[in-house]
Amino acid sequence: MDALTRLHRSLAGGDDEELQEESILGDTEDLCSLSPLQRIYAFAACLVAGLALMILSFIVFARPIKFAVMFTFGNMLAVGSTAFVMGPQKQLRMMFDPVRLYATAIYVGCVLLALIFALWLHDKLLTLIAIICEICALFWYSLSYIPFARRMVSDLMVKLCDTEL
Repeated sequence: MDALTRLHRSLAGGDDEELQEESILGDTEDLCSLSPLQRIYAFAACLVAGLALMILSFIVFARPIKFAVMFTFGNMLAVGSTAFVMGPQKQLRMMFDPVRLYATAIYVGCVLLALIFALWLHDKLLTLIAIICEICALFWYSLSYIPFARRMVSDLMVKLCDTEL
């Protein structure tokens, strides 16, 4: 077993053959199965494209609507890139895990709000507020993958914002 196959199995949580057969999307997983090397390449391509869109969006920061669309799509590409490593089913299971459920819901809600404010309402202020909330929600969501990170950040914020001496 080569190193990429071991990496894929460790990130995907071991053998998922039983879970794939039981799930609704298990049949579609076999139709577009990629080799571990192809998954790493697709992950890297989506991650780089997403990061490039997020960085390039700052060029059009003066135009909040274009900024929001570029930043949000880049953000979604970067977050979705991990689905190539662990598979879309595992990604969705992990996103909707009870530990991450609220963070995921807030993140997805902020992404939708940013796109609605930018594309439909054309409101620059609401778009920027939604983007700021999206960044904060993504940060909080990302912390859920690091053990005790949310607790440490919460404690730090309480200590920094505490006005009593």
